[in-house]
Amino acid sequence: MESLTLLEKLVGFDTTSRNSNLELIQFVRNYLTGFGIESRLVEDATGTKANLYATIGPTDRGGVMLAGHTDVVPVDGQDWHSEPFKLDIRDERAYGRGSADMKGFIASVLATVPKLAAVKLHTPVHLAFTYDEEIGCIGVRRLLDVLGGLPVLPAMGIVGEPTLMRVVAAHKGKAAFRVTVRGHEGHSSNPPAGVNAVEYAAELIAYIRSLARERKQNGPFDPLYEVPYTTLHVGTVRGGTALNIIPAECVFDFEIRHLPEDPPDGLIAAIRDYAAKELAPQMQSVAGETGIEFTERSTYPGLCTPPDAAVVRFVQGLLGDNNPPGKIAFGTEGGLFAERCGIPTVVCGPGNIAQAHQPDEWLALNQLLACDTMLDKLVQQLAR
Repeated sequence: MESLTLLEKLVGFDTTSRNSNLELIQFVRNYLTGFGIESRLVEDATGTKANLYATIGPTDRGGVMLAGHTDVVPVDGQDWHSEPFKLDIRDERAYGRGSADMKGFIASVLATVPKLAAVKLHTPVHLAFTYDEEIGCIGVRRLLDVLGGLPVLPAMGIVGEPTLMRVVAAHKGKAAFRVTVRGHEGHSSNPPAGVNAVEYAAELIAYIRSLARERKQNGPFDPLYEVPYTTLHVGTVRGGTALNIIPAECVFDFEIRHLPEDPPDGLIAAIRDYAAKELAPQMQSVAGETGIEFTERSTYPGLCTPPDAAVVRFVQGLLGDNNPPGKIAFGTEGGLFAERCGIPTVVCGPGNIAQAHQPDEWLALNQLLACDTMLDKLVQQLAR
């Protein structure tokens, strides 16, 4: 399979989010140039990372956008049984970082390019490859700024995150924050003279936990999600220097993964109010310099494409699948394409999200073949 050859090349680029993705992007750009296809780069502020956008076919009408992120998560500390950035084929699986999430889809798209270039398309195909999705859907936002200024936008989008080649029309959104609790240091033999940042952080964490329990008990609910309600989660806590010192600082991170119809604004406001009205006055009654600060780490909207939308029916037709579209808990760039540019979007790609981010990440070869088949049908649909 040509897609497998291309996947081997793509996995060989270490595009962990902390690294540049320009080597991969330049490879893709040169590959497209070989078929007479021009592409546009949208770089980050440092010039060390870039999105790529290209159109194949007529430029005066909407068409279908095929979108995917080029970055991958780290392999640090993971127990791999093969080289993470060297594709290893065994047991009808392709092992390598990014094979499932989501270079398999990009490889399949690139393998379809020669067919797209060889036919006369009546409807264009747009390619959108981004950076830094894994750390908060960052790169795509710069691309969206450019797309918003184009005279013609894609009429629909397919984000190729791993869904086992099933059509997904909705996913949860996410809001992530870092909270810094500034206390007042002192000797632990006299706790009232200090402000214990760890203990006040614990009170705020307990409040966040109470909001999580309330959502679990009272909803709103959507039974089509595996976890059918909005969730809140505290992932890291760091604070204190020694047992006999009242901690002067504690930092923790929390996230909200919310149903598209349950925006997180009210929860965020409640958490901020509890910190400002309940905890901060107690802290500042002892030491005026104390307080609690919130820093937004990342946010992206949920996706909620109607199940009878044209893009849903179109992709179902490519797959020969009449089942209702699914819903997933993990996020994608699809919500941003829909919200910022009004591009109706679904998620559909090869592989299983259960393998994503794991040691020995793998993509089943039959999944890659299924994606190739879907894109071949796309070519047939859009050609004269």
